Amino acid sequence: MIFLTTLPLFWIMISGKGEGWGAWMPSSISAFEGTCVSIPCRFDFPDELRPAVVHGVWYFNSPYPKNYPPVVFKSRTQVVHESFQGRSRLLGDLGLRNCTLLLSSLSPELGGKYYFRGDLGGYNQYTFSEHSVLDIINTPNIVVPPEVVAGSEVEVSCMVPDNCPELRPELSWLGHEGLGEPAVLGRLREDEGTWVQVSLLHFVPTREVNGHRLGCQASFPNTTLQFEGYSDKGYLNHPEPVCSDWGIWGHIGGGSWLAEEAPLASDHRAPLVLPPPDAPRKPMVNGTMVAVEGETVSILCSTQSNPDPILTIFKEKQILATVIYESELQLELPAVTPEDDGEYWCVAENQYGQRATTFNLSVEFAPVILLESHCAAARDTVQCLCVVKSNPEPSVAFELPSRNVTVNETEREFVYSERSGLLLTSILTLRGQAQAPPRVICTAHNVYGTKSLELPFQGAHRLMWAKIGPVGAVVAFAILIAIVCYITQTRRKKNVTESPSFSAGDNPPVLFSSDFRISGAPEKYESREVSTLE
Repeated sequence: MIFLTTLPLFWIMISGKGEGWGAWMPSSISAFEGTCVSIPCRFDFPDELRPAVVHGVWYFNSPYPKNYPPVVFKSRTQVVHESFQGRSRLLGDLGLRNCTLLLSSLSPELGGKYYFRGDLGGYNQYTFSEHSVLDIINTPNIVVPPEVVAGSEVEVSCMVPDNCPELRPELSWLGHEGLGEPAVLGRLREDEGTWVQVSLLHFVPTREVNGHRLGCQASFPNTTLQFEGYSDKGYLNHPEPVCSDWGIWGHIGGGSWLAEEAPLASDHRAPLVLPPPDAPRKPMVNGTMVAVEGETVSILCSTQSNPDPILTIFKEKQILATVIYESELQLELPAVTPEDDGEYWCVAENQYGQRATTFNLSVEFAPVILLESHCAAARDTVQCLCVVKSNPEPSVAFELPSRNVTVNETEREFVYSERSGLLLTSILTLRGQAQAPPRVICTAHNVYGTKSLELPFQGAHRLMWAKIGPVGAVVAFAILIAIVCYITQTRRKKNVTESPSFSAGDNPPVLFSSDFRISGAPEKYESREVSTLE
Protein backbone atom coordinates (compact mmCIF):
# COMPACT_ATOMS: atom_id res chain seq x y z
CA MET A 1 0.00 0.00 0.00
CA ILE A 2 1.03 3.63 -0.49
CA PHE A 3 1.29 5.82 2.58
CA LEU A 4 1.60 9.57 2.01
CA THR A 5 2.13 11.86 4.95
CA THR A 6 0.85 15.39 4.55
CA LEU A 7 3.00 17.89 6.42
CA PRO A 8 2.24 21.57 7.07
CA LEU A 9 3.06 23.99 4.30
CA PHE A 10 6.81 23.89 3.96
CA TRP A 11 7.16 27.66 3.91
CA ILE A 12 5.34 28.30 7.18
CA MET A 13 7.73 29.64 9.82
CA ILE A 14 7.02 28.11 13.18
CA SER A 15 8.92 30.77 15.08
CA GLY A 16 7.40 33.72 13.24
CA LYS A 17 8.76 35.79 10.40
CA GLY A 18 11.10 38.71 10.18
CA GLU A 19 13.99 37.20 12.14
CA GLY A 20 16.42 37.31 9.20
CA TRP A 21 17.00 36.41 5.59
CA GLY A 22 15.55 33.06 4.54
CA ALA A 23 13.81 31.30 1.65
CA TRP A 24 11.60 28.21 1.39
CA MET A 25 11.04 26.16 -1.77
CA PRO A 26 10.97 22.44 -2.65
CA SER A 27 14.44 20.97 -3.04
CA SER A 28 13.26 19.14 -6.17
CA ILE A 29 10.26 19.33 -8.45
CA SER A 30 9.35 17.62 -11.73
CA ALA A 31 7.10 18.27 -14.71
CA PHE A 32 6.41 16.79 -18.13
CA GLU A 33 8.11 18.17 -21.22
CA GLY A 34 5.87 20.65 -23.05
CA THR A 35 3.78 21.47 -19.97
CA CYS A 36 4.47 24.01 -17.25
CA VAL A 37 5.62 24.01 -13.64
CA SER A 38 4.90 26.23 -10.68
CA ILE A 39 7.80 26.37 -8.20
CA PRO A 40 6.33 27.43 -4.83
CA CYS A 41 8.56 29.91 -3.04
CA ARG A 42 8.47 32.20 -0.05
CA PHE A 43 11.22 34.40 1.40
CA ASP A 44 11.78 36.59 4.43
CA PHE A 45 13.99 39.47 5.53
CA PRO A 46 14.62 41.32 8.82
CA ASP A 47 11.73 43.37 10.19
CA GLU A 48 13.88 46.48 10.60
CA LEU A 49 14.12 46.73 6.80
CA ARG A 50 11.04 48.54 5.55
CA PRO A 51 11.48 48.79 1.77
CA ALA A 52 9.07 50.89 -0.25
CA VAL A 53 9.20 48.35 -3.08
CA VAL A 54 10.41 44.74 -3.07
CA HIS A 55 12.04 43.36 -6.21
CA GLY A 56 13.41 39.93 -7.01
CA VAL A 57 15.44 37.94 -9.53
CA TRP A 58 15.40 34.23 -10.39
CA TYR A 59 18.71 32.76 -11.62
CA PHE A 60 19.40 29.47 -13.42
CA ASN A 61 22.10 27.05 -12.22
CA SER A 62 24.14 29.60 -10.21
CA PRO A 63 23.31 31.87 -7.25
CA TYR A 64 26.15 34.31 -7.85
CA PRO A 65 25.47 37.39 -10.05
CA LYS A 66 29.21 37.83 -10.66
CA ASN A 67 29.13 34.55 -12.63
CA TYR A 68 26.52 36.08 -14.95
CA PRO A 69 24.05 33.19 -14.71
CA PRO A 70 21.04 33.16 -17.04
CA VAL A 71 18.29 35.42 -15.71
CA VAL A 72 14.99 33.55 -15.52
CA PHE A 73 12.86 36.42 -14.22
CA LYS A 74 13.65 39.99 -13.10
CA SER A 75 10.96 42.24 -11.69
CA ARG A 76 12.86 45.51 -12.23
CA THR A 77 13.51 45.32 -15.97
CA GLN A 78 11.70 42.22 -17.28
CA VAL A 79 14.92 41.47 -19.22
CA VAL A 80 15.60 37.72 -19.17
CA HIS A 81 17.84 35.20 -20.91
CA GLU A 82 16.69 34.19 -24.39
CA SER A 83 15.94 30.66 -23.18
CA PHE A 84 13.25 32.02 -20.85
CA GLN A 85 11.70 34.73 -23.04
CA GLY A 86 7.93 34.32 -22.97
CA ARG A 87 8.27 31.26 -20.72
CA SER A 88 8.62 32.71 -17.21
CA ARG A 89 6.44 34.87 -15.00
CA LEU A 90 5.94 35.47 -11.32
CA LEU A 91 2.80 34.06 -9.71
CA GLY A 92 3.59 35.36 -6.22
CA ASP A 93 3.43 38.90 -4.83
CA LEU A 94 6.92 40.01 -3.80
CA GLY A 95 5.43 42.60 -1.48
CA LEU A 96 3.84 39.73 0.44
CA ARG A 97 7.16 37.82 0.38
CA ASN A 98 5.83 35.29 -2.11
CA CYS A 99 8.30 34.48 -4.91
CA THR A 100 6.42 31.60 -6.62
CA LEU A 101 7.65 31.17 -10.22
CA LEU A 102 5.81 29.76 -13.26
CA LEU A 103 7.71 28.26 -16.21
CA SER A 104 5.83 27.34 -19.40
CA SER A 105 6.58 25.34 -22.56
CA LEU A 106 9.14 23.22 -20.74
CA SER A 107 12.00 21.67 -22.69
CA PRO A 108 14.91 19.49 -21.50
CA GLU A 109 17.43 22.35 -21.42
CA LEU A 110 15.38 24.07 -18.70
CA GLY A 111 16.13 21.25 -16.27
CA GLY A 112 18.49 22.36 -13.53
CA LYS A 113 18.79 24.48 -10.40
CA TYR A 114 16.77 27.63 -9.76
CA TYR A 115 17.87 30.29 -7.25
CA PHE A 116 15.99 33.36 -5.98
CA ARG A 117 17.57 36.73 -5.08
CA GLY A 118 15.72 39.33 -3.01
CA ASP A 119 16.29 43.00 -3.88
CA LEU A 120 15.07 45.59 -1.36
CA GLY A 121 17.12 48.42 -2.84
CA GLY A 122 20.63 49.70 -2.13
CA TYR A 123 22.83 47.20 -0.33
CA ASN A 124 19.85 45.18 0.89
CA GLN A 125 20.14 42.41 -1.69
CA TYR A 126 20.46 38.74 -0.86
CA THR A 127 20.83 35.57 -2.94
CA PHE A 128 19.46 32.61 -1.02
CA SER A 129 21.42 29.37 -0.98
CA GLU A 130 18.16 27.41 -0.94
CA HIS A 131 17.28 26.29 -4.45
CA SER A 132 14.94 24.00 -6.35
CA VAL A 133 16.10 21.39 -8.87
CA LEU A 134 13.72 21.05 -11.82
CA ASP A 135 13.53 17.66 -13.54
CA ILE A 136 11.91 17.54 -17.00
CA ILE A 137 10.45 14.05 -17.58
CA ASN A 138 8.60 12.29 -20.39
CA THR A 139 7.42 9.03 -18.83
CA PRO A 140 5.12 8.27 -15.89
CA ASN A 141 6.58 6.54 -12.88
CA ILE A 142 5.22 3.02 -12.34
CA VAL A 143 5.94 1.53 -8.93
CA VAL A 144 5.85 -2.28 -8.65
CA PRO A 145 6.40 -4.06 -5.32
CA PRO A 146 9.89 -5.54 -4.86
CA GLU A 147 8.42 -9.05 -4.92
CA VAL A 148 5.44 -10.25 -6.92
CA VAL A 149 4.13 -13.70 -5.98
CA ALA A 150 1.49 -15.61 -7.88
CA GLY A 151 -1.71 -15.98 -5.88
CA SER A 152 -1.04 -12.98 -3.63
CA GLU A 153 -2.72 -9.64 -4.27
CA VAL A 154 -0.37 -6.88 -5.36
CA GLU A 155 -0.74 -3.16 -5.76
CA VAL A 156 0.87 -1.33 -8.68
CA SER A 157 0.81 2.46 -8.71
CA CYS A 158 1.25 5.06 -11.42
CA MET A 159 2.45 8.45 -10.23
CA VAL A 160 2.92 11.61 -12.29
CA PRO A 161 3.76 15.17 -11.23
CA ASP A 162 0.88 17.63 -11.07
CA ASN A 163 2.62 20.97 -10.62
CA CYS A 164 1.28 22.83 -13.66
CA PRO A 165 -1.79 24.92 -12.73
CA GLU A 166 -2.66 25.40 -16.41
CA LEU A 167 -2.59 21.71 -17.41
CA ARG A 168 -3.87 18.88 -15.21
CA PRO A 169 -2.89 15.30 -16.11
CA GLU A 170 -5.35 12.44 -16.51
CA LEU A 171 -4.15 8.88 -15.88
CA SER A 172 -5.15 5.64 -17.59
CA TRP A 173 -3.73 2.10 -17.50
CA LEU A 174 -2.49 0.21 -20.56
CA GLY A 175 -2.66 -3.58 -20.83
CA HIS A 176 -4.59 -4.07 -17.60
CA GLU A 177 -7.40 -6.08 -19.17
CA GLY A 178 -8.20 -9.08 -17.04
CA LEU A 179 -6.25 -7.73 -14.09
CA GLY A 180 -8.97 -5.70 -12.44
CA GLU A 181 -10.29 -2.17 -12.46
CA PRO A 182 -7.92 0.64 -11.48
CA ALA A 183 -8.71 3.05 -8.69
CA VAL A 184 -7.71 6.69 -9.09
CA LEU A 185 -6.76 8.36 -5.83
CA GLY A 186 -6.48 11.81 -7.36
CA ARG A 187 -4.21 14.65 -6.48
CA LEU A 188 -1.99 14.18 -3.43
CA ARG A 189 0.36 16.58 -1.75
CA GLU A 190 3.99 15.61 -1.09
CA ASP A 191 6.14 16.57 1.86
CA GLU A 192 7.76 19.66 0.32
CA GLY A 193 4.65 21.22 -1.15
CA THR A 194 4.72 19.61 -4.59
CA TRP A 195 1.78 17.65 -6.02
CA VAL A 196 1.32 14.26 -7.72
CA GLN A 197 -1.54 12.43 -9.42
CA VAL A 198 -1.77 8.80 -8.30
CA SER A 199 -3.66 5.84 -9.75
CA LEU A 200 -3.64 2.37 -8.16
CA LEU A 201 -4.23 -1.02 -9.73
CA HIS A 202 -4.95 -4.08 -7.54
CA PHE A 203 -4.86 -7.60 -8.96
CA VAL A 204 -3.90 -11.18 -8.15
CA PRO A 205 -1.17 -12.37 -10.54
CA THR A 206 -1.33 -15.86 -12.02
CA ARG A 207 0.99 -17.98 -14.10
CA GLU A 208 -1.10 -17.27 -17.18
CA VAL A 209 -0.40 -13.52 -17.10
CA ASN A 210 3.31 -13.92 -16.50
CA GLY A 211 5.32 -11.57 -18.72
CA HIS A 212 2.31 -9.39 -19.48
CA ARG A 213 3.28 -5.75 -20.14
CA LEU A 214 1.57 -3.23 -17.93
CA GLY A 215 1.71 0.48 -18.69
CA CYS A 216 0.38 3.83 -17.61
CA GLN A 217 -0.51 6.85 -19.74
CA ALA A 218 -0.67 10.51 -18.73
CA SER A 219 -2.64 12.77 -21.05
CA PHE A 220 -3.57 16.44 -20.88
CA PRO A 221 -7.07 17.50 -22.02
CA ASN A 222 -7.36 19.84 -25.02
CA THR A 223 -3.75 19.10 -26.03
CA THR A 224 -1.92 16.46 -28.02
CA LEU A 225 0.44 15.76 -25.12
CA GLN A 226 0.54 12.10 -24.11
CA PHE A 227 3.20 10.27 -22.12
CA GLU A 228 3.41 6.50 -21.69
CA GLY A 229 5.47 4.35 -19.40
CA TYR A 230 5.73 0.59 -18.90
CA SER A 231 6.96 -1.45 -16.00
CA ASP A 232 10.28 -3.08 -16.83
CA LYS A 233 9.45 -5.98 -14.49
CA GLY A 234 7.32 -9.02 -15.15
CA TYR A 235 5.00 -10.10 -12.39
CA LEU A 236 5.50 -13.15 -10.75
CA ASN A 237 5.60 -15.78 -8.19
CA HIS A 238 7.70 -17.58 -5.68
CA PRO A 239 10.44 -15.27 -4.49
CA GLU A 240 12.41 -18.10 -2.93
CA PRO A 241 15.68 -18.98 -4.70
CA VAL A 242 16.52 -22.68 -4.83
CA CYS A 243 19.83 -23.87 -3.38
CA SER A 244 21.81 -26.84 -4.64
CA ASP A 245 25.34 -28.12 -4.73
CA TRP A 246 25.86 -25.92 -7.77
CA GLY A 247 25.05 -22.68 -5.94
CA ILE A 248 21.96 -20.48 -6.00
CA TRP A 249 19.56 -20.80 -8.90
CA GLY A 250 16.67 -18.49 -9.62
CA HIS A 251 13.43 -18.84 -11.55
CA ILE A 252 12.59 -16.48 -14.39
CA GLY A 253 9.34 -15.52 -16.06
CA GLY A 254 9.65 -18.02 -18.90
CA GLY A 255 9.56 -20.92 -16.46
CA SER A 256 13.20 -21.92 -16.97
CA TRP A 257 15.89 -22.54 -14.39
CA LEU A 258 19.07 -20.54 -14.86
CA ALA A 259 22.58 -20.97 -13.54
CA GLU A 260 25.15 -18.59 -15.00
CA GLU A 261 22.72 -17.67 -17.81
CA ALA A 262 22.43 -21.31 -19.04
CA PRO A 263 18.96 -22.98 -19.03
CA LEU A 264 18.97 -26.13 -16.89
CA ALA A 265 15.37 -27.24 -16.54
CA SER A 266 11.77 -26.10 -16.75
CA ASP A 267 9.25 -25.60 -14.01
CA HIS A 268 5.52 -25.00 -14.37
CA ARG A 269 5.42 -22.55 -11.48
CA ALA A 270 7.39 -19.94 -13.53
CA PRO A 271 8.76 -18.13 -10.49
CA LEU A 272 10.65 -14.81 -10.73
CA VAL A 273 12.59 -12.78 -8.19
CA LEU A 274 12.39 -9.03 -8.82
CA PRO A 275 15.23 -6.79 -7.63
CA PRO A 276 14.20 -4.37 -4.91
CA PRO A 277 14.26 -0.64 -5.61
CA ASP A 278 17.42 1.04 -4.45
CA ALA A 279 19.46 4.21 -4.67
CA PRO A 280 22.25 4.48 -7.26
CA ARG A 281 25.60 2.94 -6.49
CA LYS A 282 28.68 5.16 -6.54
CA PRO A 283 29.25 5.97 -10.23
CA MET A 284 32.26 4.45 -11.97
CA VAL A 285 34.26 6.61 -14.38
CA ASN A 286 36.31 5.17 -17.24
CA GLY A 287 38.20 6.96 -19.96
CA THR A 288 41.19 9.14 -20.73
CA MET A 289 42.13 11.29 -17.75
CA VAL A 290 45.30 12.76 -19.29
CA ALA A 291 45.19 14.30 -22.77
CA VAL A 292 47.26 16.61 -24.97
CA GLU A 293 45.71 19.86 -26.19
CA GLY A 294 43.67 19.25 -29.34
CA GLU A 295 43.00 15.56 -28.69
CA THR A 296 39.52 14.05 -28.37
CA VAL A 297 38.54 12.84 -24.91
CA SER A 298 35.81 10.30 -24.20
CA ILE A 299 34.71 9.57 -20.63
CA LEU A 300 32.08 7.02 -19.59
CA CYS A 301 30.17 7.36 -16.32
CA SER A 302 28.06 4.35 -15.26
CA THR A 303 26.13 3.15 -12.25
CA GLN A 304 23.46 0.66 -11.18
CA SER A 305 20.15 1.45 -9.51
CA ASN A 306 16.51 0.53 -9.56
CA PRO A 307 14.95 2.38 -11.28
CA ASP A 308 17.62 3.75 -13.59
CA PRO A 309 18.84 7.16 -12.45
CA ILE A 310 19.32 10.59 -13.92
CA LEU A 311 23.03 10.87 -14.74
CA THR A 312 24.74 14.25 -15.01
CA ILE A 313 28.34 15.31 -15.62
CA PHE A 314 29.26 18.87 -14.77
CA LYS A 315 32.31 21.05 -14.18
CA GLU A 316 32.35 24.19 -12.04
CA LYS A 317 28.54 24.18 -11.76
CA GLN A 318 28.13 23.96 -15.55
CA ILE A 319 26.21 20.94 -16.86
CA LEU A 320 28.14 19.27 -19.69
CA ALA A 321 26.01 16.18 -20.34
CA THR A 322 22.94 14.51 -18.87
CA VAL A 323 20.64 11.54 -19.53
CA ILE A 324 17.37 10.58 -17.89
CA TYR A 325 16.63 7.06 -16.64
CA GLU A 326 19.75 5.46 -18.09
CA SER A 327 22.64 3.67 -16.42
CA GLU A 328 25.43 5.10 -18.62
CA LEU A 329 26.46 8.58 -19.74
CA GLN A 330 29.15 9.30 -22.32
CA LEU A 331 30.98 12.66 -22.29
CA GLU A 332 32.73 13.61 -25.54
CA LEU A 333 35.20 16.51 -25.72
CA PRO A 334 36.24 16.73 -29.40
CA ALA A 335 39.29 19.00 -29.04
CA VAL A 336 40.37 19.68 -25.49
CA THR A 337 41.91 23.01 -24.48
CA PRO A 338 43.65 24.13 -21.28
CA GLU A 339 40.27 25.44 -20.10
CA ASP A 340 39.00 21.83 -20.00
CA ASP A 341 41.60 20.95 -17.35
CA GLY A 342 40.17 20.55 -13.85
CA GLU A 343 37.76 18.68 -11.59
CA TYR A 344 34.56 17.07 -12.90
CA TRP A 345 31.58 15.47 -11.14
CA CYS A 346 29.41 12.56 -12.21
CA VAL A 347 26.14 12.52 -10.26
CA ALA A 348 23.55 9.72 -10.29
CA GLU A 349 20.14 10.33 -8.73
CA ASN A 350 16.76 8.66 -8.47
CA GLN A 351 13.90 8.91 -6.01
CA TYR A 352 15.77 6.72 -3.53
CA GLY A 353 18.98 8.68 -3.25
CA GLN A 354 21.97 10.36 -4.87
CA ARG A 355 25.63 9.38 -5.29
CA ALA A 356 28.50 11.26 -6.89
CA THR A 357 32.04 10.61 -8.07
CA THR A 358 34.71 13.21 -8.81
CA PHE A 359 37.45 12.85 -11.38
CA ASN A 360 40.18 15.09 -12.74
CA LEU A 361 41.01 15.69 -16.39
CA SER A 362 44.57 16.84 -16.99
CA VAL A 363 45.20 18.65 -20.29
CA GLU A 364 48.87 18.97 -21.26
CA PHE A 365 50.01 21.79 -23.54
CA ALA A 366 52.99 23.91 -24.56
CA PRO A 367 53.94 26.92 -22.41
CA VAL A 368 52.13 30.23 -22.86
CA ILE A 369 53.75 33.42 -21.48
CA LEU A 370 50.98 35.70 -20.25
CA LEU A 371 50.79 39.40 -21.09
CA GLU A 372 51.17 40.53 -17.49
CA SER A 373 54.85 39.53 -17.71
CA HIS A 374 57.06 42.65 -17.51
CA CYS A 375 60.12 44.35 -16.00
CA ALA A 376 60.21 47.35 -13.66
CA ALA A 377 63.08 49.49 -12.34
CA ALA A 378 63.35 51.10 -8.91
CA ARG A 379 66.53 53.04 -8.06
CA ASP A 380 69.41 50.64 -8.77
CA THR A 381 67.28 47.46 -8.88
CA VAL A 382 65.45 45.84 -11.80
CA GLN A 383 62.80 43.16 -11.23
CA CYS A 384 61.39 41.08 -14.07
CA LEU A 385 58.17 39.06 -13.72
CA CYS A 386 57.50 36.13 -16.07
CA VAL A 387 54.10 34.41 -15.72
CA VAL A 388 53.80 31.11 -17.62
CA LYS A 389 50.76 28.87 -18.09
CA SER A 390 51.82 25.32 -18.83
CA ASN A 391 51.21 21.63 -18.19
CA PRO A 392 53.48 19.88 -17.35
CA GLU A 393 55.47 22.41 -15.35
CA PRO A 394 57.99 24.24 -17.56
CA SER A 395 61.59 25.25 -17.01
CA VAL A 396 62.01 29.04 -17.10
CA ALA A 397 65.16 31.00 -17.95
CA PHE A 398 65.95 34.72 -18.25
CA GLU A 399 68.34 35.80 -21.01
CA LEU A 400 70.27 39.12 -21.06
CA PRO A 401 71.49 39.32 -24.70
CA SER A 402 73.60 42.47 -24.23
CA ARG A 403 75.62 40.73 -21.55
CA ASN A 404 75.53 37.23 -23.02
CA VAL A 405 74.14 35.89 -19.74
CA THR A 406 71.36 33.34 -19.08
CA VAL A 407 69.89 32.89 -15.60
CA ASN A 408 67.61 29.92 -14.90
CA GLU A 409 65.26 29.19 -12.01
CA THR A 410 67.81 26.99 -10.23
CA GLU A 411 69.90 30.05 -9.36
CA ARG A 412 67.96 30.97 -6.24
CA GLU A 413 70.10 34.02 -5.56
CA PHE A 414 68.59 35.78 -8.57
CA VAL A 415 65.35 33.91 -9.43
CA TYR A 416 62.31 33.08 -7.27
CA SER A 417 59.58 30.78 -8.66
CA GLU A 418 56.13 29.87 -7.35
CA ARG A 419 53.50 27.56 -8.91
CA SER A 420 49.73 27.82 -8.46
CA GLY A 421 47.65 25.39 -10.50
CA LEU A 422 48.73 25.71 -14.12
CA LEU A 423 50.51 29.04 -13.53
CA LEU A 424 54.22 29.37 -12.79
CA THR A 425 55.46 32.80 -11.70
CA SER A 426 59.22 33.49 -11.87
CA ILE A 427 60.84 36.72 -10.64
CA LEU A 428 64.35 37.82 -11.69
CA THR A 429 66.05 40.44 -9.48
CA LEU A 430 69.05 42.44 -10.77
CA ARG A 431 70.83 44.86 -8.44
CA GLY A 432 73.32 47.62 -9.20
CA GLN A 433 71.54 48.65 -12.38
CA ALA A 434 71.88 52.44 -12.06
CA GLN A 435 72.92 52.65 -15.71
CA ALA A 436 70.64 51.71 -18.59
CA PRO A 437 68.69 48.52 -17.68
CA PRO A 438 69.42 45.54 -19.94
CA ARG A 439 67.05 43.80 -22.35
CA VAL A 440 65.52 40.74 -20.70
CA ILE A 441 64.03 37.76 -22.58
CA CYS A 442 61.98 35.13 -20.74
CA THR A 443 62.00 31.60 -22.18
CA ALA A 444 59.71 28.76 -21.02
CA HIS A 445 60.14 25.15 -22.16
CA ASN A 446 58.43 21.81 -21.63
CA VAL A 447 58.10 18.61 -23.67
CA TYR A 448 55.48 20.19 -25.96
CA GLY A 449 57.36 23.31 -26.99
CA THR A 450 59.29 26.48 -26.19
CA LYS A 451 58.02 30.03 -25.90
CA SER A 452 60.09 33.23 -25.60
CA LEU A 453 59.09 36.84 -24.94
CA GLU A 454 61.13 40.03 -24.50
CA LEU A 455 59.78 41.54 -21.32
CA PRO A 456 58.64 45.17 -21.67
CA PHE A 457 59.59 47.76 -19.05
CA GLN A 458 56.64 49.31 -17.26
CA GLY A 459 56.70 53.13 -17.10
CA ALA A 460 59.44 53.52 -19.75
CA HIS A 461 59.35 57.35 -19.47
CA ARG A 462 60.48 57.07 -15.86
CA LEU A 463 63.61 55.23 -17.01
CA MET A 464 64.91 58.16 -19.09
CA TRP A 465 67.22 59.53 -16.40
CA ALA A 466 68.48 56.07 -15.56
CA LYS A 467 69.50 55.63 -19.19
CA ILE A 468 71.17 59.08 -19.40
CA GLY A 469 73.25 58.41 -16.28
CA PRO A 470 75.40 60.80 -14.20
CA VAL A 471 77.36 62.10 -17.23
CA GLY A 472 74.17 63.11 -18.94
CA ALA A 473 73.04 64.90 -15.82
CA VAL A 474 76.30 66.96 -15.69
CA VAL A 475 75.94 67.93 -19.36
CA ALA A 476 72.36 68.99 -18.82
CA PHE A 477 73.43 71.08 -15.80
CA ALA A 478 76.17 72.83 -17.84
CA ILE A 479 73.69 73.65 -20.59
CA LEU A 480 71.36 75.14 -18.01
CA ILE A 481 74.19 77.38 -16.60
CA ALA A 482 75.08 78.57 -20.13
CA ILE A 483 71.49 79.51 -20.82
CA VAL A 484 71.33 81.54 -17.59
CA CYS A 485 74.58 83.39 -18.43
CA TYR A 486 73.38 84.20 -21.93
CA ILE A 487 70.15 85.67 -20.65
CA THR A 488 72.07 87.77 -18.06
CA GLN A 489 74.52 89.23 -20.68
CA THR A 490 71.69 90.04 -23.04
CA ARG A 491 69.86 92.01 -20.41
CA ARG A 492 73.07 93.90 -19.38
CA LYS A 493 73.80 95.07 -22.97
CA LYS A 494 70.27 96.22 -23.35
CA ASN A 495 70.56 98.39 -20.21
CA VAL A 496 73.82 100.06 -21.41
CA THR A 497 72.34 100.97 -24.79
CA GLU A 498 69.37 102.64 -23.22
CA SER A 499 71.45 104.62 -20.52
CA PRO A 500 70.76 108.53 -20.33
CA SER A 501 74.56 109.37 -20.48
CA PHE A 502 74.57 108.33 -24.14
CA SER A 503 71.60 110.37 -25.19
CA ALA A 504 71.84 113.48 -27.42
CA GLY A 505 72.47 116.63 -25.25
CA ASP A 506 74.53 119.81 -24.92
CA ASN A 507 77.89 118.15 -25.53
CA PRO A 508 77.64 115.79 -28.45
CA PRO A 509 80.80 114.01 -29.68
CA VAL A 510 83.07 116.19 -31.99
CA LEU A 511 85.12 114.80 -34.86
CA PHE A 512 88.36 116.75 -35.85
CA SER A 513 90.25 116.24 -39.10
CA SER A 514 93.61 117.93 -40.13
CA ASP A 515 96.17 117.51 -42.90
CA PHE A 516 100.00 117.53 -42.41
CA ARG A 517 102.47 118.10 -45.24
CA ILE A 518 106.02 116.85 -44.90
CA SER A 519 108.66 118.84 -46.84
CA GLY A 520 110.76 116.95 -49.29
CA ALA A 521 108.46 114.05 -49.41
CA PRO A 522 106.18 113.00 -52.15
CA GLU A 523 102.94 114.70 -52.02
CA LYS A 524 100.74 112.74 -49.84
CA TYR A 525 98.93 113.26 -46.68
CA GLU A 526 98.08 111.52 -43.56
CA SER A 527 94.73 111.89 -42.08
CA ARG A 528 94.18 111.66 -38.37
CA GLU A 529 90.93 111.53 -36.66
CA VAL A 530 90.57 112.58 -33.12
CA SER A 531 87.44 112.25 -31.26
CA THR A 532 87.01 114.19 -28.13
CA LEU A 533 84.33 113.98 -25.65
CA GLU A 534 83.78 116.90 -23.49
